[in-house]
Amino acid sequence: MFNNRTYRSILHSKTTIFNLLNLHLKISTIQPMEGIKFDNLALRVLPIDQVQENYVRTVSGACFSKVKPTPVKNPKLVAYSSDALKLIDIDEEATKDERQLAQVFSGNVLLQGMDPAAHCYCGHQFGYFSGQLGDGATMYLGEIINKKNERWELQLKGAGKTPYSRTADGRKVLRSSIREFLCSEAIFCLGIPTTRAGTCVTSDDYVIRDIYYDGNPKQERCTIISRIAQTFIRFGSFEICKTIDPLTSRKGPSVGRYDILKTLLNYVISTFYPEIEEKYKSKDEDKYSAFFEEIVKRTASLVAQWQCVGWCHGVLNTDNMSIVGVTIDYGPYGFMDRYDPSFICNGSDDSGRYSYKQQPSICKWNCGKLAEALAPLLPIEKSKLILNKFDEEYERVYMNKMRQKFGLIQKELETDRQLIDTFLNTLEMTGADFTNSFRTLSLIHLPNTKDFDESIRLFISTILDQCCDAEEWKFVNKSSVDERTYGILRSLAGTNTAILSQFGFSPELLENEERKRQKFKELEKMTNESKRKDDEKAWRSFLEIYIARLKKEIDGNNEQLNIKRIRTMKKNNPRMVLRNYLAQRAIERAEQGDYSEVRNLLKELKHPYEGDDQDTIDLPKPDETTIGAEALLPVPDTTQKHATGACLKPTIYESKAPSNACRIRVT
Repeated sequence: MFNNRTYRSILHSKTTIFNLLNLHLKISTIQPMEGIKFDNLALRVLPIDQVQENYVRTVSGACFSKVKPTPVKNPKLVAYSSDALKLIDIDEEATKDERQLAQVFSGNVLLQGMDPAAHCYCGHQFGYFSGQLGDGATMYLGEIINKKNERWELQLKGAGKTPYSRTADGRKVLRSSIREFLCSEAIFCLGIPTTRAGTCVTSDDYVIRDIYYDGNPKQERCTIISRIAQTFIRFGSFEICKTIDPLTSRKGPSVGRYDILKTLLNYVISTFYPEIEEKYKSKDEDKYSAFFEEIVKRTASLVAQWQCVGWCHGVLNTDNMSIVGVTIDYGPYGFMDRYDPSFICNGSDDSGRYSYKQQPSICKWNCGKLAEALAPLLPIEKSKLILNKFDEEYERVYMNKMRQKFGLIQKELETDRQLIDTFLNTLEMTGADFTNSFRTLSLIHLPNTKDFDESIRLFISTILDQCCDAEEWKFVNKSSVDERTYGILRSLAGTNTAILSQFGFSPELLENEERKRQKFKELEKMTNESKRKDDEKAWRSFLEIYIARLKKEIDGNNEQLNIKRIRTMKKNNPRMVLRNYLAQRAIERAEQGDYSEVRNLLKELKHPYEGDDQDTIDLPKPDETTIGAEALLPVPDTTQKHATGACLKPTIYESKAPSNACRIRVT
């Protein structure tokens, strides 16, 4: 038998062993992230809110408010981007511990050096000044100086309430978080400047959301993503000093505080535009002019690149425009499936203000609002002259990119714009897939090369498969508004447009509805055979123009030039993009607890230009009666056939979208 002293000795030894084990586990858990070096310059330079309590209020005299993330129950890692995490020195070894990633990037655990804060900014939303907005669900965690001596800001989105949450709860949900996580990385891999997404973490906490604002709320999981960028300062950050707006009677929370405006502007230039700071130093007006010209050009270049891949942002308010010219704030975005210049990706954009064709002019308009915000420091007469350079830069970047997409690498001709417009018009006329049709161009060889004739035959057969058939074309153009409701809306449009907006319509939307109805009447007698015949005629007409232009490229060794131009085209025409139906499929599985499709899709999106197509492109037409691997019985009613389910699910990422993908609504 042991005496009491022996028992105490054994128990003490066991306690010591357990403590040592726990310490070892703690060290091994934290060690991979210990080397992250935080240097929170923004919080040292820019004014901080003096009020410590976290409650919704107007925050004057400050650019940031200190906050703390609200913990979540049982955080679980949905997915992570190893490439993005490497920017902040989180290596592959650290990513093996998914529990650690979930704890840190849910906001449940703060690493040494993190100093959470919410940023104060304003914004023009849908053309009207909205006053104070700010980070209502986002938190700055700090700035990391990585091993390459690069500065990266780290944020959490969906981590809880801040003084800028207004009536919201500071949370984001699984579906919107997956969309932002995937698209941040997809846009980067397409070669377009963007913020990055490091992780997506969900939880067992829930919030109520009315997804379509139709009175049918449901519970959704609280989900947090980590975002990485040079900075998340935006155009709206400079609007906090704005005087009373004549239209909305709203003003910035720091109205008239031009000392703050100057501090913020000097911080942005010295930190993110060091070459301008170095060149002009104390010559303030010259420095501010050079900065404004640079951000105007970066913004013009950015939107030109969006247009070239058929991507729509959806909410191009001034508070969603980055001050360093990168894509920021992924909400109801969308890649076009069929080419439609009037494409609206945001289900809440009743007027079509942020449609695909409007994006360049809206981005220029936003630059004009930035000029107004900077007017106390940079005379508006000067900034307006600089703003005129937007169109020139946009056209330069757009045409350079388009020439690469068309394989025009030898010469730049004035008629190239007409060629591009003819291609786009043919896409629209035939209901062809935007992404796949551009990729199909690389099938066409140079005239007088050995495979030229065969390449033309292959192009025609492939491009026709990317066009809508007659039934799909009718479905796409069929009105979703019944005749009686349409009649009421028409009468309202002529008497009271304010009441019209109560029904979620605008004069512009009603005009689109009228065009759609007219189009549908024209299509009533169309058959698949007649449509394919018309489509072939249209594409052969385009080919005549394209081949004539290709002949002007020929110079010397045609075969070598052909190889070079096809390689260039494949590097500029992606084989796949993040289509809404692909994201929706991943979201639906994730909501059932299966995150595999989010991770699989991320892997595919990392290599958008790589494919096995050598002389042919395998872009199969999806079977409209297939959901997953389950074949449905043929449906005699074509309207029902194309409307089956929320989203059809072909298993090939490169496939053109199923017809009913156009019914996916994102708000």
